[in-house]
Amino acid sequence: MDFLAQLPGVGLFGYIIPFLIVLTIVVFFHELGHFLVARWNGVRVEAFSVGFGPELWGRTDRKGTRWKISAIPLGGYVKFFGDANEASAPDMAKAAEMSEAEKSESFVHKNVWQRAAIVAAGPIANFILAIVIFSLTFMFIGRAVTDPVVASVTENSPAQAAGFQAGDVVVSINGEKTNSFNDIPRIVAPNPGRELDVVVRRDGVERQLVVTPRYEVREDRFGNKQEIGFIGIANDSSTANFRIVKYGPVEAVAAGVGETWFIIARTMGYLRDIVTGWQSADQLGGPIRIAKVSGDVATLGPSALINLAAVLSVSIGLLNLFPIPMLDGGHLVFYAIEAVRGRPLSENAQEISFRIGLALVLMLMVFATWNDLTQLVFSSG
Repeated sequence: MDFLAQLPGVGLFGYIIPFLIVLTIVVFFHELGHFLVARWNGVRVEAFSVGFGPELWGRTDRKGTRWKISAIPLGGYVKFFGDANEASAPDMAKAAEMSEAEKSESFVHKNVWQRAAIVAAGPIANFILAIVIFSLTFMFIGRAVTDPVVASVTENSPAQAAGFQAGDVVVSINGEKTNSFNDIPRIVAPNPGRELDVVVRRDGVERQLVVTPRYEVREDRFGNKQEIGFIGIANDSSTANFRIVKYGPVEAVAAGVGETWFIIARTMGYLRDIVTGWQSADQLGGPIRIAKVSGDVATLGPSALINLAAVLSVSIGLLNLFPIPMLDGGHLVFYAIEAVRGRPLSENAQEISFRIGLALVLMLMVFATWNDLTQLVFSSG
């Protein structure tokens, strides 16, 4: 990873340290969700680890839980009494030999609804963390708002072809209300090549326009490149009415929920487009790209880094809900099958599923890391 030191920004440690801070916050709250609901359901928690591998630091609390920081800071786990490993695979041989007292504290002996609640609590904690961060940001820092007024239209752009004119007020796009000019690229960017129905207000009259964003590769201030949808409209200081709006508690929470949902919807939309062939998978990123983005964002200040933690928290919560064995979503699928059948899948079936899940997760990590290397190393050479 020496190439990170040569990237624009603050050097190697300027990327690694912010990355570890962000990841540690997100992982801690994810595992805390599992931990709290497990404790509430009477499950003995044997270990709470931030990171994997050899223990670097740890302490044991009065209930016997070993809290520790481990050597590989790329995740974490909570190990329950009755688990065979950190992936919460059940140890059925050990479970069969437990006394009644031990069964009362064993994860595997809890009913299917309790186990499902414990597993789902991790991703839910990630979503709650994001909502809290966004809500506090909207309350105390505020949100930048500009009127959705078109100041100029780019020559030979999709917007010009669709009939946009300077002075148009963009009312909605595909039925989504645009309260700020910033809402426009949020809707347009993930929809290259798709027709969008736009309502604009011109001379006091609402008009219907249809525009198809074209694919464009855009580079941000840090040199990160992204393929997005572009229509070719802009505003300026004379028409934008730029202001910072701070929300009250109720409005802030509503906006925090909305921002969290926006990230979920955009992520799922992108994955859908990959499956259907509408977009390529080269925007999927792994640890290297997250490290670079963390370092870039760290140069903008602590509030920007905390905001990144919220975005990453939503992404990790959503990823963990995918129905892949080894992930929380895979466990929830097992529990759904158990609830329908009235008994769990056989230990052999679960073992095979976990191995398949491990292979899928490793392949995804390799693919994402390859994308990172392609984008960050080869492009810079």
